[in-house]
Amino acid sequence: KQWYQRRVAITAGGAVGKSVKDESGKDFMLDEKYGYVHSCPTNLGTGMRASVHIDLPGWTKEGVDKLKAKCEELSLQPRGTRGESGGQTGHTYDISNKHRLGYSEVQLVQTMIDGVNTLYKEDLEFQAAQKA
Repeated sequence: KQWYQRRVAITAGGAVGKSVKDESGKDFMLDEKYGYVHSCPTNLGTGMRASVHIDLPGWTKEGVDKLKAKCEELSLQPRGTRGESGGQTGHTYDISNKHRLGYSEVQLVQTMIDGVNTLYKEDLEFQAAQKA
């Protein structure tokens, strides 16, 4: 789960930091070289999320928990097509790269492509076995 705070302060003199501290009891993260961290840490770096919507009826019948475990193994993140917290509907999933930091854009996209190809191949195998 992600935690973030959106705060609007209409006060002169840099009151945002003080208002955050007053509200949450926490300070902004400050790095002497890079300044304030004001983004979810998973979105630092490239922050790139590459995704595809794909129908996986075989995986759905196997179970969403099994799909999530396989995605973890492949460094992927499955979501419903309604977004991060929208829940699953039907057998169409939004599959994306799990990691955002420490990898190039090419690596992130290739991880997603390779993983989705694996999921699709396995889905076809599940569908064939389920029909038998």
